[in-house]
Amino acid sequence: MTRTAIITGAGSGIGAATAKRFAEDGWNVVLNGRTHDKLDAVAGELPEMGVRVVEGDVSKPDDAERLVTEAVESFGGLTCLVNNAGIARGGVPGELSHEDFDAQMRINVGGIFNCVTAALPELKKADGACIVNTSSVSGLGGDWSMFGYNASKGAVSNMTRAMALDLAPDIRVNAVAPSLTRTDMSSGIRDNDDLMARFTDRIPMGRGAEPEDIASVIAFLASADAGFVNGVVLPVDGGLSASNGQPNFSA
Repeated sequence: MTRTAIITGAGSGIGAATAKRFAEDGWNVVLNGRTHDKLDAVAGELPEMGVRVVEGDVSKPDDAERLVTEAVESFGGLTCLVNNAGIARGGVPGELSHEDFDAQMRINVGGIFNCVTAALPELKKADGACIVNTSSVSGLGGDWSMFGYNASKGAVSNMTRAMALDLAPDIRVNAVAPSLTRTDMSSGIRDNDDLMARFTDRIPMGRGAEPEDIASVIAFLASADAGFVNGVVLPVDGGLSASNGQPNFSA
């Protein structure tokens, strides 16, 4: 069976790793992002057949519709939509700008809305159709100084659950909720030795995630092995969310 996946935010990090994993698993992959050079670099590491690059901004409905149209024209259908595009802007209430709040909601939440709206007619035709969203542990609980990002990822988590109800049994909808992952988005944290030490102290496995750690879980959720998994927001966080937040009394 030919399977085709759209992966947004595919130019780096989790999206790029997911594209590589899907290609290794035999999927046709359609790479989407806003920077053509980055997408081309990722595509250059994949098999020439079964790969399509479609540059665009999924926060714009027309770009999301064009993405789906070009995916279907290239490969004849659509099996999976991986909504991975996202941004993060820090700031506490009263200090976060309207522009930064709006940008996070427009891309992190609106991008999913636009892509799902565009993709649904094609996904409904496919056997084993699914949607996998990239949420965050920041969509499961609050962070200091990140309330706009928390709001957007909390919306992603609950959108996932609501879509899983509305679209079953034809389309499964799940999400991953990563913690700190080695991506461009987290470079400010990873470049700060003190902050990284505090992170690794809180993560039971003692490290942040690699993009491949997240990609492998996305690939599982898109696979037939997860055929009865629906409406799950799965933490991929090295055990971070297993804690109730109290200190390690044995340390």
